[in-house]
Amino acid sequence: MGRPSSGGGQQPKLRKGLWSPEKDEKLYNHIIRHGVCCWSSVPRLAGVHRCGKSCRLRWLNYLRPVLSAAACQSP
Repeated sequence: MGRPSSGGGQQPKLRKGLWSPEKDEKLYNHIIRHGVCCWSSVPRLAGVHRCGKSCRLRWLNYLRPVLSAAACQSP
């Protein structure tokens, strides 16, 4: 006895590894325009083949505008 099937169709294959500049730009533009209400829906809406957790971490650690502004200031 295993888990019941959730619909029969296969889920799209998620990418792993490095982010391309094009996918970074898609994610960045989507979040700037629409904000984030649910990270699990962001990959589908932004057009990137990643999981929601991967998108959230990419945004928080690399793409967030607040982070970019802080990195440019010298102490």
